[in-house]
Amino acid sequence: MLYRKLGPTDIDVSLICLGTMTWGEQNTEAQAHQQLDLAVAQGVNFIDTAEIYPSPISADTQGETERHIGNWLSRQQRERLVIATKMCPATSNLSYLRDGNNRLDKNNMQRAVEDSLQRLQTDYIDLYQIHWPERDTNFFGRLNYYHAPDKDGVPIAETLQALDELAQAGKIRYAGVSNETPWGVSEYLRLAREQGLTRIVSIQNPYSLLNRSFEIGLAEFAHREKVGLLAYSPLGFGVLSGKYLDGQRPEGARLTRYGHMFKRYTHDVAVQCVQRYADLAREHDLTPAQLALAFVNQRPFVASNIIGATTIEQLEANIASVDISLDQGLLKQLDAIHRAQPNPCP
Repeated sequence: MLYRKLGPTDIDVSLICLGTMTWGEQNTEAQAHQQLDLAVAQGVNFIDTAEIYPSPISADTQGETERHIGNWLSRQQRERLVIATKMCPATSNLSYLRDGNNRLDKNNMQRAVEDSLQRLQTDYIDLYQIHWPERDTNFFGRLNYYHAPDKDGVPIAETLQALDELAQAGKIRYAGVSNETPWGVSEYLRLAREQGLTRIVSIQNPYSLLNRSFEIGLAEFAHREKVGLLAYSPLGFGVLSGKYLDGQRPEGARLTRYGHMFKRYTHDVAVQCVQRYADLAREHDLTPAQLALAFVNQRPFVASNIIGATTIEQLEANIASVDISLDQGLLKQLDAIHRAQPNPCP
């Protein structure tokens, strides 16, 4: 396993981070524990989850993923592991979470942290992240920015102050953001600097061969300010593995079961791009998944690559991507495909 620093901290995190959002929905608790055992045996020390997991999100299953991790974590050497989780901000379709009053303010953030600590059966969270901005802005693939001042939500200054108090209390070690914009990252950093508050050390955003939009604006922040990218959806919900090409829908696969809910990576242009990447991978004796994951692994602004799996075989193959190095010639071929159709799945 390879390790990189988590932003400006002294924490070494595995280049492969174990994503967990299928646990409690597609995977049982026993399967989750099997994945955790295998990942740790392979050198993975970084585990990412969220209070609203599993996905697809539901009032009936909310928190199950953290509970599965907690039951496993209670039997481990806690200090050897880096546990990251995320708080969900206010949104209209999550009325069951904190009675619908889940704004990014002090009271709700303290309550969210305490609930996650209880489910995870731990005294502290290594990395506590804001799952997405409370303000109305571009994330989850939204384009065509417009300003909605009546939907700005809790000011970032108030959210950062709450994060700082949680860090001072020892409930969290570090703070991070997710699905953020360049302005949001800049604001978190500015306020931390000017007010002497906890600074963010990471940003968890989508990044893959189908979505390299992080490179525009955010990559420079990640590099210069040491706000490491925790890349999620490096396989684009599995489509970059090639398993959905030619209209295939493998039994039990995520898009087979929930394709009607997740159409971000399955439109015609995306499929055409996936085919080109898959053909290129096979020309170089790689699987499409190996090519896609190795590409993300080699980005200098990536602190960790969050991979998920529903089977042990998938997990083993995904972790093994750390051993693959793409040469400059192949990287140029990837760039050529990207230039022909940039970011088909933002």
